[in-house]
Amino acid sequence: MSKIKPAQGSPYARILGVGGYRPTRVVPNEVILETIDSSDEWIRSRSGIATRHWASPQETVAAMSVEAAGKALADAGIGAEQIGAVIVSTVSHFKQTPAVATEIADRVGAVKPAAFDISAGCAGFGYGLTLAKSLVVEGSAKYVLVIGVERLSDLTDLEDRATAFLFGDGAGAVIVGPSDEPAIGPTVWGSEGDKSETIKQTVPWDEYRSGTVEKFPAITQEGQAVFRWAVFEMAKVAQQALDAAGISADDLDVFIPHQANMRIIDSMVKTLKLPEHVTVARDVETTGNTSAASIPLAMERLLATGQAKSGDTALVIGFGAGLVYAATVVTLP
Repeated sequence: MSKIKPAQGSPYARILGVGGYRPTRVVPNEVILETIDSSDEWIRSRSGIATRHWASPQETVAAMSVEAAGKALADAGIGAEQIGAVIVSTVSHFKQTPAVATEIADRVGAVKPAAFDISAGCAGFGYGLTLAKSLVVEGSAKYVLVIGVERLSDLTDLEDRATAFLFGDGAGAVIVGPSDEPAIGPTVWGSEGDKSETIKQTVPWDEYRSGTVEKFPAITQEGQAVFRWAVFEMAKVAQQALDAAGISADDLDVFIPHQANMRIIDSMVKTLKLPEHVTVARDVETTGNTSAASIPLAMERLLATGQAKSGDTALVIGFGAGLVYAATVVTLP
């Protein structure tokens, strides 16, 4: 017989609050056109993006995260000292160690929480949310701060016609805590490593350091391959998440996919046959692709503008470099 006590956490977990931070500088397509041969019409037709936010030197990964976290804490109505764990998803924090989560935890006022970073690209928020739910239910933390944050302007090749217009910066945060009823559904997640080369960093850091390449590493992708995968395969994953939660598309109030591309979003809506009453996040138009930050930023904007309301049932799905993905159904805070 085991001598280990069983875990004593909450029966369920939920998102209690959400917050976001967008850098102050708004960058229209006209700025992007200074370095690539294209047009505003072409960029909008291919991606749906009109503007994006780029961070200043002062708007670091940590600084943006602290701002978003403060708003999420206020929205949840809890103090930073109650946070038991901090999970940060990012691919654009350039210090390999220590984890930026430790700095963020200290700056928001958390008291000795568990703190760590994860690297899951555009699916990072879903990965972090799943881990947070597990911590709350298992009893390792009562409240968990989950942050998706990127400074992708640092990893953008402004001369790459295929990607220069895509990426933006920002941070989104949620507080996950105990619930008396199911409010975060089962996560359908996974990876397809055989397709890992379709979205990647152009060169490893050590090659750049060695001087064998002159151009700073950037994010590149095979656009058509990514588009086909996202539209056809991720629609299947989204449906699996609905099935796992025991609901149908008719039961949904909100759909918050990763804000990669407006054409991908619209195609997924069509493939999933979402009813007209479902509000669809299209934050990509003014925020661009912010990778791990895109879902919480879109969630915050929908709630702030009244397009979604507390208690709504939302399907969220992230997908990107790896290729990795994560989808679940949540009750909005």
